Amino acid sequence: LTLQVGFSAADAVTGLKLVEEGVPKEHLALLAVPMVPLQIILPLVISKYTAGPQPLNTFYKAMPYRLLLGLEFAFLVWWAPKVKHEGGFPIYYYAVVVLSYALHQITLYSMYVAIMAFNAKVSDPLIGGTYMTLLNTVSNLGGNWPSTVALWLVDPLTVKECAGAQGHTCATAAAAEV
Repeated sequence: LTLQVGFSAADAVTGLKLVEEGVPKEHLALLAVPMVPLQIILPLVISKYTAGPQPLNTFYKAMPYRLLLGLEFAFLVWWAPKVKHEGGFPIYYYAVVVLSYALHQITLYSMYVAIMAFNAKVSDPLIGGTYMTLLNTVSNLGGNWPSTVALWLVDPLTVKECAGAQGHTCATAAAAEV
Protein backbone atom coordinates (compact mmCIF):
# COMPACT_ATOMS: atom_id res chain seq x y z
CA LEU A 1 0.00 0.00 0.00
CA THR A 2 2.94 2.36 0.37
CA LEU A 3 5.27 1.41 -2.47
CA GLN A 4 4.34 4.43 -4.61
CA VAL A 5 4.82 7.10 -1.92
CA GLY A 6 8.32 7.96 -3.10
CA PHE A 7 7.28 8.35 -6.73
CA SER A 8 3.82 9.88 -6.46
CA ALA A 9 4.79 13.54 -6.59
CA ALA A 10 7.06 13.10 -9.60
CA ASP A 11 4.58 10.88 -11.45
CA ALA A 12 1.46 12.95 -10.77
CA VAL A 13 2.75 16.52 -10.78
CA THR A 14 5.53 16.74 -13.39
CA GLY A 15 3.25 17.07 -16.41
CA LEU A 16 1.09 19.67 -14.69
CA LYS A 17 4.10 21.74 -13.63
CA LEU A 18 5.59 21.57 -17.14
CA VAL A 19 2.33 22.94 -18.53
CA GLU A 20 2.37 25.63 -15.82
CA GLU A 21 5.91 26.57 -16.93
CA GLY A 22 4.73 27.05 -20.50
CA VAL A 23 5.22 23.69 -22.22
CA PRO A 24 2.17 23.29 -24.48
CA LYS A 25 -0.16 20.43 -23.57
CA GLU A 26 -0.21 19.37 -27.21
CA HIS A 27 3.57 18.92 -27.24
CA LEU A 28 3.49 16.86 -24.05
CA ALA A 29 0.77 14.69 -25.55
CA LEU A 30 2.85 14.18 -28.70
CA LEU A 31 5.80 13.11 -26.58
CA ALA A 32 3.74 10.10 -25.51
CA VAL A 33 3.72 8.72 -29.07
CA PRO A 34 7.35 7.46 -29.03
CA MET A 35 6.57 5.73 -25.72
CA VAL A 36 3.98 3.37 -27.27
CA PRO A 37 6.46 0.93 -28.86
CA LEU A 38 8.51 1.03 -25.66
CA GLN A 39 5.41 0.21 -23.60
CA ILE A 40 4.70 -2.78 -25.85
CA ILE A 41 8.24 -4.17 -25.84
CA LEU A 42 9.19 -3.57 -22.19
CA PRO A 43 6.91 -6.18 -20.55
CA LEU A 44 8.19 -8.81 -22.96
CA VAL A 45 11.82 -8.02 -22.19
CA ILE A 46 11.35 -7.58 -18.44
CA SER A 47 9.33 -10.77 -18.03
CA LYS A 48 12.50 -12.78 -18.69
CA TYR A 49 14.04 -11.31 -15.54
CA THR A 50 10.97 -11.73 -13.35
CA ALA A 51 10.21 -15.35 -14.28
CA GLY A 52 12.67 -16.85 -11.81
CA PRO A 53 12.29 -17.78 -8.17
CA GLN A 54 12.71 -14.18 -6.94
CA PRO A 55 10.64 -11.86 -9.15
CA LEU A 56 10.93 -8.90 -6.77
CA ASN A 57 14.69 -8.61 -7.35
CA THR A 58 13.88 -6.62 -10.51
CA PHE A 59 11.60 -4.39 -8.45
CA TYR A 60 14.34 -3.71 -5.90
CA LYS A 61 16.89 -2.95 -8.59
CA ALA A 62 14.59 -0.49 -10.40
CA MET A 63 13.45 1.42 -7.31
CA PRO A 64 16.54 3.63 -6.73
CA TYR A 65 16.65 4.60 -10.41
CA ARG A 66 12.99 5.58 -10.34
CA LEU A 67 13.60 7.69 -7.25
CA LEU A 68 16.48 9.44 -9.04
CA LEU A 69 14.23 10.07 -12.03
CA GLY A 70 11.94 11.97 -9.68
CA LEU A 71 14.83 14.35 -9.07
CA GLU A 72 15.42 14.56 -12.80
CA PHE A 73 11.76 15.48 -13.34
CA ALA A 74 12.15 18.25 -10.76
CA PHE A 75 15.19 19.45 -12.72
CA LEU A 76 13.16 19.45 -15.97
CA VAL A 77 10.50 21.62 -14.36
CA TRP A 78 13.16 23.98 -12.96
CA TRP A 79 14.97 24.10 -16.31
CA ALA A 80 11.87 24.83 -18.42
CA PRO A 81 11.66 28.62 -17.89
CA LYS A 82 15.41 28.96 -18.40
CA VAL A 83 15.40 27.47 -21.92
CA LYS A 84 12.08 28.93 -23.06
CA HIS A 85 12.20 31.63 -25.72
CA GLU A 86 9.65 33.49 -27.84
CA GLY A 87 9.18 30.60 -30.25
CA GLY A 88 8.65 28.04 -27.52
CA PHE A 89 11.12 25.44 -26.35
CA PRO A 90 14.19 24.23 -28.24
CA ILE A 91 14.27 20.74 -29.73
CA TYR A 92 17.00 19.63 -27.32
CA TYR A 93 14.68 20.32 -24.37
CA TYR A 94 12.05 18.02 -25.86
CA ALA A 95 14.74 15.40 -26.57
CA VAL A 96 15.77 15.45 -22.90
CA VAL A 97 12.12 15.18 -21.84
CA VAL A 98 11.53 12.19 -24.17
CA LEU A 99 14.69 10.49 -22.92
CA SER A 100 13.64 11.12 -19.31
CA TYR A 101 10.17 9.73 -19.93
CA ALA A 102 11.67 6.68 -21.69
CA LEU A 103 13.92 5.96 -18.70
CA HIS A 104 10.92 6.48 -16.44
CA GLN A 105 8.91 3.96 -18.46
CA ILE A 106 11.71 1.40 -18.13
CA THR A 107 11.78 1.71 -14.33
CA LEU A 108 7.98 1.90 -14.08
CA TYR A 109 7.43 -1.24 -16.14
CA SER A 110 10.26 -3.07 -14.36
CA MET A 111 8.51 -2.47 -11.06
CA TYR A 112 5.03 -3.17 -12.41
CA VAL A 113 5.93 -6.45 -14.15
CA ALA A 114 7.86 -7.58 -11.06
CA ILE A 115 4.84 -6.94 -8.81
CA MET A 116 2.56 -8.82 -11.23
CA ALA A 117 5.01 -11.73 -11.37
CA PHE A 118 5.19 -11.81 -7.58
CA ASN A 119 1.39 -11.76 -7.32
CA ALA A 120 1.17 -14.63 -9.80
CA LYS A 121 3.80 -16.58 -7.88
CA VAL A 122 2.11 -16.31 -4.46
CA SER A 123 -1.45 -16.83 -5.73
CA ASP A 124 -3.04 -20.16 -4.86
CA PRO A 125 -3.77 -21.99 -8.13
CA LEU A 126 -7.17 -23.18 -6.85
CA ILE A 127 -8.42 -19.61 -6.39
CA GLY A 128 -5.70 -17.93 -8.42
CA GLY A 129 -7.88 -15.50 -10.36
CA THR A 130 -9.70 -14.20 -7.30
CA TYR A 131 -6.60 -13.94 -5.13
CA MET A 132 -4.54 -12.33 -7.87
CA THR A 133 -7.32 -9.81 -8.49
CA LEU A 134 -7.32 -8.93 -4.80
CA LEU A 135 -3.52 -8.50 -4.78
CA ASN A 136 -3.64 -6.35 -7.93
CA THR A 137 -6.43 -4.24 -6.43
CA VAL A 138 -4.40 -3.59 -3.28
CA SER A 139 -1.35 -2.80 -5.42
CA ASN A 140 -3.36 -0.36 -7.55
CA LEU A 141 -4.79 1.27 -4.44
CA GLY A 142 -1.24 1.68 -3.15
CA GLY A 143 -0.39 3.44 -6.40
CA ASN A 144 -3.39 5.77 -6.46
CA TRP A 145 -3.77 7.21 -2.97
CA PRO A 146 -0.25 8.72 -2.85
CA SER A 147 -0.86 10.46 -6.19
CA THR A 148 -4.12 11.89 -4.86
CA VAL A 149 -2.35 13.18 -1.75
CA ALA A 150 0.50 14.61 -3.85
CA LEU A 151 -1.95 16.48 -6.07
CA TRP A 152 -3.81 17.76 -3.02
CA LEU A 153 -0.54 19.06 -1.50
CA VAL A 154 0.75 20.80 -4.64
CA ASP A 155 -0.93 24.14 -3.96
CA PRO A 156 -0.10 24.44 -0.25
CA LEU A 157 3.54 23.43 -0.82
CA THR A 158 4.16 25.59 -3.90
CA VAL A 159 6.33 28.61 -3.17
CA LYS A 160 4.72 31.71 -4.58
CA GLU A 161 6.33 35.09 -5.15
CA CYS A 162 4.25 38.24 -5.35
CA ALA A 163 5.23 40.68 -8.07
CA GLY A 164 4.73 44.32 -7.13
CA ALA A 165 3.45 43.66 -3.60
CA GLN A 166 6.28 44.17 -1.18
CA GLY A 167 5.79 42.69 2.25
CA HIS A 168 3.30 40.08 1.09
CA THR A 169 4.19 36.39 0.92
CA CYS A 170 1.27 35.17 -1.24
CA ALA A 171 1.24 32.03 0.89
CA THR A 172 -2.56 31.85 1.05
CA ALA A 173 -5.07 31.94 -1.79
CA ALA A 174 -6.52 35.24 -0.53
CA ALA A 175 -3.07 36.88 -0.35
CA ALA A 176 -2.20 35.68 -3.85
CA GLU A 177 -5.47 37.08 -5.19
CA VAL A 178 -4.78 40.48 -3.60
